[in-house]
Amino acid sequence: MSVFGKAMTTVAMAMALMTTAAQAEEMRIALVVKALGIGFFEAANKGAEEAAKELGDVKIIYTGPTDTTAEGQIEVINSLIAQKVDAIAVSANDTDALVPTLKKAMDRGITVISWDSGVAPEGRQMHLNPSSSSLIGNMIIKLAADNLPKDGASEVAVLSATTTSTNQNTWIEEMNKVAPNYPNVKVVGTVYGDDLADKSYREAQGLMQTYPNLKAIIAPTSVGIVAAAQAVTDAGKVGQVNVTGLGLPSEMAGHVKSGASKSFAIWNPIDLGYSATMLAYHLAKKDAEAKPGASIPIGRMGEVKLDDKNEAAMADPFVYDAGNIDQFSSIF
Repeated sequence: MSVFGKAMTTVAMAMALMTTAAQAEEMRIALVVKALGIGFFEAANKGAEEAAKELGDVKIIYTGPTDTTAEGQIEVINSLIAQKVDAIAVSANDTDALVPTLKKAMDRGITVISWDSGVAPEGRQMHLNPSSSSLIGNMIIKLAADNLPKDGASEVAVLSATTTSTNQNTWIEEMNKVAPNYPNVKVVGTVYGDDLADKSYREAQGLMQTYPNLKAIIAPTSVGIVAAAQAVTDAGKVGQVNVTGLGLPSEMAGHVKSGASKSFAIWNPIDLGYSATMLAYHLAKKDAEAKPGASIPIGRMGEVKLDDKNEAAMADPFVYDAGNIDQFSSIF
């Protein structure tokens, strides 16, 4: 081999070593969602990838089970522990069931945060709420009340996700706390669609059959609100039963235009995935600490401040209606 050839080989080897070193230094952050195939979480992944690009030394592992079970998430998390990822950011299907597995992850030096739907404090370093639970609870019942007659109490029911879903249960609890502030609303029941479109559709049908005078369905779940709106449409009750709650503009645009939903709310899931990634990054880098009173930067979203439970709120929920649905439905 010529001197030139040997020199080129040496350069190639050096470049390969540099690439390997760079890859070794790349931080791997796993974004664990409730289930794959849900538009809300796919939008959150876009935000996570945006944060990774901005940070420059981050690889996002977007993963989750095929159904909304704690068992499925535990299997996914065990796999991530075996891969020795740097951080896990999880939207939990169960408050307590994930704790032993996540504790194992932390014991092995993996940064763990929850976002969207939290785990018990012993199973994570901090939790990022998309908004304040009290603000969300008030918002979802207010959206129903705003479109009901003011004289007398109208029957309203709730279509939730799973019975163990941390965020859903908290929001409904906060909603019930402020329900007396809305005398034109009478909450008559809560059913669970398990964040499955077909089951949520059947549960919404059941609500309309059980309560013939039902005037609104509140679904604080992006899967449930679409299913409920379709059930109202198929039942020929557009204009009689209003569907509201939390949903994605892209999935709700048609139902807003048809009148099945007068308005609904959601935070931006892109911002949520972005913020969760930023938090996981800074905690894994150890340039921030998860402790009460701490302020942690989240890039373009500013910063969050942790409360005495090591929880933080990202932003207020935003209302979507016929006036702005076209603007946002093309985004997420």
